Amino acid sequence: MARRPRVTASGAQGAELRELSRSPRRDEADRARAILLSLEGWTSEAIGTAFGVTADAVRHWRNWYATDDVEALRAAVVPGPSGERGLQALSIAAAILSEPVENRSNWTLPRLQAEIERRGGPPISTSRLSLLLREKGGSVGGGPGTR
Repeated sequence: MARRPRVTASGAQGAELRELSRSPRRDEADRARAILLSLEGWTSEAIGTAFGVTADAVRHWRNWYATDDVEALRAAVVPGPSGERGLQALSIAAAILSEPVENRSNWTLPRLQAEIERRGGPPISTSRLSLLLREKGGSVGGGPGTR
């Protein structure tokens, strides 16, 4: 017979768990709710079924809580790329695209990418360059004719 893990919480921890269970982040809220249900005697299987996760996931959450308290249930902030390379590439692209029309060729993404690198810009993929250009409204310069 499987034994039920003992999860305990002080009054302060219970209050923290209830607060975290109202988090706008579903992952955090679900983990806190799982611990609260564990405190009420729910099994890992029952909690997993209720939240659409495996019983092992619930066991992991309990272990995190037992090891590092409520803070372990919070979502980790994983830093993404700074965007510095993209901004640098866009700056160079703006200069390229602002040159007089008669002095420039038709720019395709691969041509623009190569020209950015030729002018000392950072390496950037055509897909990332395309995304950055779309975010800027279809044009780097933001002049007439842009969205």
